[in-house]
Amino acid sequence: MKTNGINWAFIILFSNQDIISFEIFKYGNQTIKKSLEGVLMNIKIKTILILLVIVAIITVFASNTKTGEEKKVVVYVAHDQDYSEPILREFEETTGIKVEALYDTEATKTVGLVNRILAERNNPKADVFWNNEPIRSVMLKREGLLQPYCSPNSLDIPSVYKDDECFWIGFAARARVLIYNTEKISEEEAPKSIFDLTDSKWKGRVCVANPLFGSTSTHFASLFAVLGESEAKKFLLDLKKNNVKIVESNSMVRDQVVAGECWIGLTDTDDAYDAVLAGKPVKMIFPDQGENEIGDLVFPNTIMLITGAPHSEEGKKLIDFLLTSRVEEELAKSAMQIPLKSSSKVPNVIPGNIKPLNVTFEEMFDYLDISNKFAQETFIQ
Repeated sequence: MKTNGINWAFIILFSNQDIISFEIFKYGNQTIKKSLEGVLMNIKIKTILILLVIVAIITVFASNTKTGEEKKVVVYVAHDQDYSEPILREFEETTGIKVEALYDTEATKTVGLVNRILAERNNPKADVFWNNEPIRSVMLKREGLLQPYCSPNSLDIPSVYKDDECFWIGFAARARVLIYNTEKISEEEAPKSIFDLTDSKWKGRVCVANPLFGSTSTHFASLFAVLGESEAKKFLLDLKKNNVKIVESNSMVRDQVVAGECWIGLTDTDDAYDAVLAGKPVKMIFPDQGENEIGDLVFPNTIMLITGAPHSEEGKKLIDFLLTSRVEEELAKSAMQIPLKSSSKVPNVIPGNIKPLNVTFEEMFDYLDISNKFAQETFIQ
Protein backbone atom coordinates (compact mmCIF):
# COMPACT_ATOMS: atom_id res chain seq x y z
CA MET A 1 0.00 0.00 0.00
CA LYS A 2 1.23 3.52 -0.79
CA THR A 3 -0.01 6.63 1.01
CA ASN A 4 1.18 10.19 0.31
CA GLY A 5 4.14 8.81 -1.63
CA ILE A 6 5.42 6.69 1.29
CA ASN A 7 5.80 2.88 0.99
CA TRP A 8 4.46 1.18 4.06
CA ALA A 9 5.89 -2.08 5.44
CA PHE A 10 3.62 -4.98 6.35
CA ILE A 11 4.52 -7.70 8.81
CA ILE A 12 2.84 -11.07 8.89
CA LEU A 13 3.52 -13.14 11.98
CA PHE A 14 3.01 -16.85 11.92
CA SER A 15 3.26 -18.28 15.39
CA ASN A 16 3.02 -21.66 17.00
CA GLN A 17 4.91 -23.32 19.80
CA ASP A 18 7.97 -23.93 17.69
CA ILE A 19 8.25 -21.32 14.92
CA ILE A 20 7.99 -17.56 14.44
CA SER A 21 8.58 -16.22 10.93
CA PHE A 22 7.90 -12.87 9.37
CA GLU A 23 8.13 -11.07 6.07
CA ILE A 24 8.64 -7.35 5.43
CA PHE A 25 7.26 -6.15 2.11
CA LYS A 26 8.99 -3.00 0.93
CA TYR A 27 9.11 -0.89 -2.27
CA GLY A 28 6.29 -2.60 -4.07
CA ASN A 29 7.46 -5.96 -5.42
CA GLN A 30 10.82 -6.03 -3.55
CA THR A 31 10.70 -8.44 -0.62
CA ILE A 32 13.01 -8.76 2.31
CA LYS A 33 12.38 -12.08 3.89
CA LYS A 34 13.85 -13.44 7.03
CA SER A 35 12.85 -16.40 9.06
CA LEU A 36 13.50 -17.11 12.62
CA GLU A 37 13.23 -20.76 13.54
CA GLY A 38 13.78 -22.44 16.79
CA VAL A 39 12.05 -23.67 19.79
CA LEU A 40 11.00 -20.77 21.96
CA MET A 41 10.74 -21.99 25.51
CA ASN A 42 9.31 -18.90 27.14
CA ILE A 43 7.20 -15.91 26.35
CA LYS A 44 9.95 -13.40 27.16
CA ILE A 45 12.07 -14.46 24.18
CA LYS A 46 9.04 -14.31 21.90
CA THR A 47 8.24 -10.81 23.13
CA ILE A 48 11.80 -9.63 22.47
CA LEU A 49 11.59 -10.91 18.91
CA ILE A 50 8.35 -9.09 18.29
CA LEU A 51 9.87 -5.87 19.64
CA LEU A 52 12.81 -6.28 17.27
CA VAL A 53 10.36 -6.58 14.38
CA ILE A 54 8.66 -3.36 15.45
CA VAL A 55 12.03 -1.59 15.52
CA ALA A 56 12.63 -2.85 11.98
CA ILE A 57 9.32 -1.35 10.86
CA ILE A 58 10.22 2.03 12.34
CA THR A 59 13.64 1.94 10.68
CA VAL A 60 12.12 1.17 7.29
CA PHE A 61 9.56 3.93 7.70
CA ALA A 62 12.17 6.49 8.73
CA SER A 63 14.40 5.48 5.83
CA ASN A 64 11.56 5.85 3.34
CA THR A 65 10.62 9.25 4.73
CA LYS A 66 14.19 10.58 4.59
CA THR A 67 14.67 9.27 1.05
CA GLY A 68 11.59 11.16 -0.06
CA GLU A 69 12.87 14.51 1.23
CA GLU A 70 13.94 17.08 -1.36
CA LYS A 71 17.68 17.63 -1.42
CA LYS A 72 18.63 21.29 -1.01
CA VAL A 73 21.39 23.63 0.07
CA VAL A 74 21.04 27.06 1.67
CA VAL A 75 23.74 29.52 0.62
CA TYR A 76 24.32 33.11 1.70
CA VAL A 77 25.88 35.08 -1.16
CA ALA A 78 27.83 38.34 -0.82
CA HIS A 79 28.99 38.23 -4.43
CA ASP A 80 26.99 40.25 -6.99
CA GLN A 81 23.73 38.48 -7.79
CA ASP A 82 24.09 39.22 -11.52
CA TYR A 83 27.21 37.04 -11.64
CA SER A 84 26.51 34.45 -8.94
CA GLU A 85 22.89 33.53 -9.64
CA PRO A 86 23.47 31.97 -13.09
CA ILE A 87 26.23 29.79 -11.60
CA LEU A 88 23.96 28.61 -8.77
CA ARG A 89 21.21 27.80 -11.30
CA GLU A 90 23.71 25.73 -13.25
CA PHE A 91 24.58 23.81 -10.08
CA GLU A 92 20.87 23.10 -9.55
CA GLU A 93 20.43 21.80 -13.08
CA THR A 94 23.60 19.70 -12.94
CA THR A 95 23.04 18.06 -9.55
CA GLY A 96 19.28 18.19 -8.95
CA ILE A 97 19.98 19.83 -5.58
CA LYS A 98 17.69 22.80 -4.97
CA VAL A 99 19.53 26.03 -4.10
CA GLU A 100 17.99 28.50 -1.67
CA ALA A 101 20.13 31.65 -1.95
CA LEU A 102 20.06 34.78 0.18
CA TYR A 103 21.84 37.74 -1.44
CA ASP A 104 23.23 40.77 0.34
CA THR A 105 22.61 44.37 -0.66
CA GLU A 106 25.11 46.33 -2.75
CA ALA A 107 25.71 48.84 0.03
CA THR A 108 26.43 46.37 2.87
CA LYS A 109 28.23 43.63 0.95
CA THR A 110 29.66 40.94 3.22
CA VAL A 111 28.97 42.77 6.49
CA GLY A 112 25.20 42.19 6.45
CA LEU A 113 25.50 38.45 5.86
CA VAL A 114 28.37 38.02 8.31
CA ASN A 115 26.23 39.67 10.99
CA ARG A 116 23.37 37.33 10.11
CA ILE A 117 25.62 34.27 10.48
CA LEU A 118 26.81 35.60 13.83
CA ALA A 119 23.20 36.12 14.96
CA GLU A 120 22.28 32.56 13.90
CA ARG A 121 25.18 31.03 15.83
CA ASN A 122 22.93 28.82 17.98
CA ASN A 123 20.49 27.94 15.20
CA PRO A 124 22.33 28.02 11.85
CA LYS A 125 20.17 28.43 8.75
CA ALA A 126 22.87 28.55 6.09
CA ASP A 127 24.96 25.63 4.90
CA VAL A 128 27.45 27.60 2.80
CA PHE A 129 28.68 31.20 2.71
CA TRP A 130 29.92 32.55 -0.63
CA ASN A 131 31.82 35.61 0.51
CA ASN A 132 33.21 38.23 -1.86
CA GLU A 133 36.39 38.81 0.17
CA PRO A 134 38.56 36.93 2.70
CA ILE A 135 39.11 38.86 5.91
CA ARG A 136 35.62 38.44 7.32
CA SER A 137 35.94 34.77 6.45
CA VAL A 138 38.93 34.84 8.81
CA MET A 139 36.62 36.42 11.40
CA LEU A 140 34.04 33.65 11.06
CA LYS A 141 36.73 31.02 11.51
CA ARG A 142 37.98 32.70 14.69
CA GLU A 143 34.41 32.88 15.96
CA GLY A 144 34.08 29.10 15.57
CA LEU A 145 31.32 29.44 12.97
CA LEU A 146 33.05 27.49 10.19
CA GLN A 147 33.81 23.80 9.86
CA PRO A 148 36.76 22.68 7.74
CA TYR A 149 36.23 21.03 4.37
CA CYS A 150 39.21 20.30 2.14
CA SER A 151 37.58 20.07 -1.26
CA PRO A 152 39.52 17.96 -3.76
CA ASN A 153 39.04 20.83 -6.22
CA SER A 154 41.11 23.17 -4.04
CA LEU A 155 44.42 21.34 -4.45
CA ASP A 156 45.71 23.57 -7.27
CA ILE A 157 44.76 26.86 -5.61
CA PRO A 158 47.83 28.73 -4.21
CA SER A 159 48.15 28.44 -0.44
CA VAL A 160 48.11 32.23 0.03
CA TYR A 161 44.48 32.23 -1.15
CA LYS A 162 43.12 29.54 1.17
CA ASP A 163 43.07 28.73 4.87
CA ASP A 164 45.73 26.23 5.96
CA GLU A 165 43.07 24.07 7.63
CA CYS A 166 40.44 24.42 4.88
CA PHE A 167 38.05 26.54 6.92
CA TRP A 168 37.72 28.79 3.85
CA ILE A 169 39.01 28.54 0.30
CA GLY A 170 39.53 31.34 -2.21
CA PHE A 171 38.71 31.35 -5.90
CA ALA A 172 38.16 33.89 -8.71
CA ALA A 173 39.96 36.95 -7.35
CA ARG A 174 39.35 40.63 -7.94
CA ALA A 175 41.72 43.56 -7.57
CA ARG A 176 41.36 47.19 -6.58
CA VAL A 177 41.72 49.60 -9.48
CA LEU A 178 41.71 53.30 -10.22
CA ILE A 179 39.04 54.16 -12.76
CA TYR A 180 39.19 57.53 -14.51
CA ASN A 181 37.07 59.47 -16.99
CA THR A 182 38.92 59.78 -20.29
CA GLU A 183 37.00 62.95 -21.19
CA LYS A 184 38.33 64.66 -18.07
CA ILE A 185 41.84 63.22 -17.75
CA SER A 186 44.38 62.12 -20.34
CA GLU A 187 46.18 58.81 -20.04
CA GLU A 188 49.48 60.59 -19.40
CA GLU A 189 48.23 62.57 -16.42
CA ALA A 190 46.07 59.82 -14.89
CA PRO A 191 47.21 58.78 -11.40
CA LYS A 192 49.24 55.56 -11.16
CA SER A 193 49.17 55.15 -7.38
CA ILE A 194 46.49 55.40 -4.70
CA PHE A 195 48.77 57.93 -2.99
CA ASP A 196 48.38 60.23 -6.01
CA LEU A 197 44.77 60.72 -4.94
CA THR A 198 45.92 63.09 -2.20
CA ASP A 199 47.43 65.49 -4.78
CA SER A 200 45.71 68.89 -4.62
CA LYS A 201 45.03 68.84 -8.37
CA TRP A 202 42.46 66.09 -7.73
CA LYS A 203 40.79 67.92 -4.85
CA GLY A 204 37.05 67.19 -4.84
CA ARG A 205 37.44 64.96 -7.93
CA VAL A 206 37.88 61.54 -6.26
CA CYS A 207 35.16 59.04 -5.26
CA VAL A 208 35.52 56.15 -2.79
CA ALA A 209 32.85 53.71 -1.56
CA ASN A 210 31.73 53.61 2.08
CA PRO A 211 34.90 52.42 3.90
CA LEU A 212 32.96 50.45 6.52
CA PHE A 213 31.70 47.80 4.08
CA GLY A 214 32.83 45.41 1.38
CA SER A 215 36.15 45.58 -0.43
CA THR A 216 36.82 49.22 0.54
CA SER A 217 36.83 48.16 4.19
CA THR A 218 39.18 45.30 3.30
CA HIS A 219 41.41 47.65 1.31
CA PHE A 220 41.77 50.14 4.13
CA ALA A 221 42.56 47.35 6.63
CA SER A 222 45.23 46.07 4.24
CA LEU A 223 46.85 49.54 4.16
CA PHE A 224 47.04 49.58 7.96
CA ALA A 225 48.75 46.17 7.84
CA VAL A 226 51.23 47.18 5.10
CA LEU A 227 51.99 50.80 6.03
CA GLY A 228 51.58 50.63 9.76
CA GLU A 229 48.94 52.44 11.77
CA SER A 230 50.56 55.89 11.70
CA GLU A 231 51.18 56.05 7.94
CA ALA A 232 47.78 54.59 7.09
CA LYS A 233 46.00 57.17 9.25
CA LYS A 234 47.99 59.96 7.59
CA PHE A 235 46.93 58.71 4.14
CA LEU A 236 43.24 58.65 5.09
CA LEU A 237 43.46 62.11 6.66
CA ASP A 238 45.10 63.42 3.49
CA LEU A 239 42.23 61.95 1.45
CA LYS A 240 39.80 63.72 3.76
CA LYS A 241 41.64 67.04 3.34
CA ASN A 242 41.47 66.60 -0.41
CA ASN A 243 37.67 66.44 -0.18
CA VAL A 244 37.31 62.82 -1.27
CA LYS A 245 33.67 62.02 -1.97
CA ILE A 246 32.23 59.01 -0.09
CA VAL A 247 29.45 57.23 -2.02
CA GLU A 248 27.31 54.21 -1.23
CA SER A 249 29.06 51.43 -3.15
CA ASN A 250 31.78 50.47 -5.62
CA SER A 251 29.27 50.40 -8.48
CA MET A 252 28.25 53.95 -7.58
CA VAL A 253 31.93 54.98 -7.70
CA ARG A 254 31.99 53.68 -11.26
CA ASP A 255 28.74 55.43 -12.16
CA GLN A 256 29.96 58.73 -10.75
CA VAL A 257 33.14 58.51 -12.83
CA VAL A 258 31.20 57.53 -15.97
CA ALA A 259 28.94 60.57 -15.47
CA GLY A 260 31.91 62.89 -14.87
CA GLU A 261 30.68 63.78 -11.38
CA CYS A 262 34.00 62.39 -10.17
CA TRP A 263 37.04 62.25 -12.41
CA ILE A 264 38.75 59.38 -10.58
CA GLY A 265 37.42 56.55 -8.45
CA LEU A 266 38.80 53.71 -6.35
CA THR A 267 36.79 50.57 -7.08
CA ASP A 268 37.00 46.87 -8.01
CA THR A 269 37.91 45.26 -11.32
CA ASP A 270 34.46 43.80 -11.94
CA ASP A 271 32.69 47.13 -11.47
CA ALA A 272 35.18 48.99 -13.66
CA TYR A 273 35.11 46.26 -16.31
CA ASP A 274 31.33 46.62 -16.67
CA ALA A 275 31.81 50.23 -17.79
CA VAL A 276 34.71 49.40 -20.10
CA LEU A 277 32.70 46.64 -21.80
CA ALA A 278 29.76 48.99 -22.20
CA GLY A 279 31.97 51.44 -24.09
CA LYS A 280 31.79 54.17 -21.47
CA PRO A 281 34.49 56.90 -21.48
CA VAL A 282 36.60 55.29 -18.77
CA LYS A 283 39.82 53.37 -18.32
CA MET A 284 41.22 51.51 -15.33
CA ILE A 285 44.66 51.24 -13.82
CA PHE A 286 46.13 48.64 -11.46
CA PRO A 287 47.84 50.96 -8.98
CA ASP A 288 51.25 50.88 -7.31
CA GLN A 289 52.89 48.40 -9.66
CA GLY A 290 56.34 50.02 -9.73
CA GLU A 291 59.47 48.38 -8.34
CA ASN A 292 59.47 50.41 -5.12
CA GLU A 293 55.69 50.63 -4.75
CA ILE A 294 53.52 48.62 -2.35
CA GLY A 295 51.53 46.66 -4.93
CA ASP A 296 47.78 46.23 -5.33
CA LEU A 297 45.19 44.46 -3.20
CA VAL A 298 44.24 41.19 -4.93
CA PHE A 299 41.48 39.40 -3.03
CA PRO A 300 39.50 36.28 -3.87
CA ASN A 301 35.94 35.20 -3.42
CA THR A 302 35.86 32.73 -0.54
CA ILE A 303 33.66 29.72 0.04
CA MET A 304 33.10 27.95 3.37
CA LEU A 305 30.91 25.45 5.22
CA ILE A 306 28.97 26.78 8.21
CA THR A 307 29.28 25.04 11.57
CA GLY A 308 26.12 23.00 12.18
CA ALA A 309 25.04 23.26 8.53
CA PRO A 310 21.63 21.55 8.23
CA HIS A 311 22.54 20.15 4.79
CA SER A 312 26.29 19.70 5.06
CA GLU A 313 26.66 16.99 2.40
CA GLU A 314 24.82 19.11 -0.17
CA GLY A 315 26.92 22.07 1.01
CA LYS A 316 30.12 20.17 0.25
CA LYS A 317 28.86 19.39 -3.24
CA LEU A 318 28.21 23.10 -3.85
CA ILE A 319 31.71 23.98 -2.62
CA ASP A 320 33.20 21.38 -4.96
CA PHE A 321 31.24 22.87 -7.86
CA LEU A 322 32.28 26.47 -7.17
CA LEU A 323 35.93 25.45 -7.00
CA THR A 324 36.01 24.12 -10.57
CA SER A 325 37.85 25.76 -13.47
CA ARG A 326 34.50 26.01 -15.22
CA VAL A 327 33.23 28.48 -12.61
CA GLU A 328 36.46 30.50 -12.48
CA GLU A 329 36.51 30.83 -16.25
CA GLU A 330 32.88 31.93 -16.31
CA LEU A 331 33.54 34.62 -13.69
CA ALA A 332 36.64 35.73 -15.61
CA LYS A 333 34.53 36.10 -18.74
CA SER A 334 31.55 37.86 -17.15
CA ALA A 335 33.25 39.96 -14.47
CA MET A 336 36.99 40.05 -15.20
CA GLN A 337 37.72 37.98 -12.12
CA ILE A 338 41.19 36.52 -11.92
CA PRO A 339 41.36 32.68 -12.01
CA LEU A 340 43.52 31.22 -9.24
CA LYS A 341 43.54 27.54 -10.19
CA SER A 342 46.49 26.42 -12.29
CA SER A 343 44.05 24.46 -14.45
CA SER A 344 41.92 27.53 -15.30
CA LYS A 345 42.38 29.50 -18.51
CA VAL A 346 43.11 33.21 -18.05
CA PRO A 347 41.48 35.57 -20.60
CA ASN A 348 43.67 38.11 -22.40
CA VAL A 349 41.85 41.01 -20.72
CA ILE A 350 43.33 40.01 -17.35
CA PRO A 351 46.95 41.03 -16.70
CA GLY A 352 49.06 38.03 -15.81
CA ASN A 353 51.61 39.79 -13.62
CA ILE A 354 49.75 41.93 -11.10
CA LYS A 355 52.03 42.78 -8.18
CA PRO A 356 50.05 42.06 -4.99
CA LEU A 357 50.37 43.60 -1.55
CA ASN A 358 52.85 41.70 0.61
CA VAL A 359 50.46 40.91 3.46
CA THR A 360 48.30 37.98 4.57
CA PHE A 361 44.54 38.13 5.03
CA GLU A 362 44.99 37.19 8.69
CA GLU A 363 47.20 40.28 9.15
CA MET A 364 44.58 42.41 7.42
CA PHE A 365 41.89 41.10 9.76
CA ASP A 366 44.00 41.99 12.79
CA TYR A 367 43.73 45.64 11.73
CA LEU A 368 40.07 45.59 10.67
CA ASP A 369 38.58 47.04 13.86
CA ILE A 370 41.26 49.74 14.07
CA SER A 371 40.89 50.79 10.44
CA ASN A 372 37.08 50.69 10.54
CA LYS A 373 36.97 52.84 13.66
CA PHE A 374 39.35 55.40 12.22
CA ALA A 375 37.53 55.45 8.85
CA GLN A 376 34.21 56.01 10.55
CA GLU A 377 35.60 58.86 12.64
CA THR A 378 37.28 60.40 9.59
CA PHE A 379 34.71 60.02 6.82
CA ILE A 380 31.30 59.07 8.26
CA GLN A 381 30.69 61.06 11.43
